[in-house]
Amino acid sequence: MSQHGRIAGVLLAAGAGTRYGMPKVLAAQGLWLRSAVAALSEGGCDDVVVVLGAAVVDVPAPARAVIAEDWQQGMGTSLRTGLATVPDADYAVVLTVDTPDIGADVVGRVLTAARSSQSGLARATYDRRPGHPVVVARRHWPALLDTLRGDEGARRFLAGRLDVVAVDCADLATGMDIDTPIPSD
Repeated sequence: MSQHGRIAGVLLAAGAGTRYGMPKVLAAQGLWLRSAVAALSEGGCDDVVVVLGAAVVDVPAPARAVIAEDWQQGMGTSLRTGLATVPDADYAVVLTVDTPDIGADVVGRVLTAARSSQSGLARATYDRRPGHPVVVARRHWPALLDTLRGDEGARRFLAGRLDVVAVDCADLATGMDIDTPIPSD
């Protein structure tokens, strides 16, 4: 456990990936999943939970899987499921499986910013574009849960706050979420 309390990584990987053509948790023969779990665990998370739904797969150690039974309702449901699985955590680091270039260095930087801020809230940005990961201190979870609707995660909650630390990570990753298959040459 870190000196600043328990840190949980919540990897959102439940969607069907309809625009992508398959559940993104299966993308690149599971490489995206393995990469995201490594980013969270090596970036400072004591516990890593992978929220699954459309596809149920074995998750790599040290992660554990949780199934969002109503995953079809969208990302909000997945985030709700993930947070419910880590009630003893002091911070949640939320990452999506479709951002494969985000590594432990990005997770660590955003987590450090959140833990050293008054608010306990931080979000990676890439050339001023908000992205993942997002770190939310547990004291904010009730307010966050109240804003979750459909296929929207923490966006509404974060948009209404002036105390979210924006952490520039453009020197470490693009932070792009991949919604369509990358054409092969």
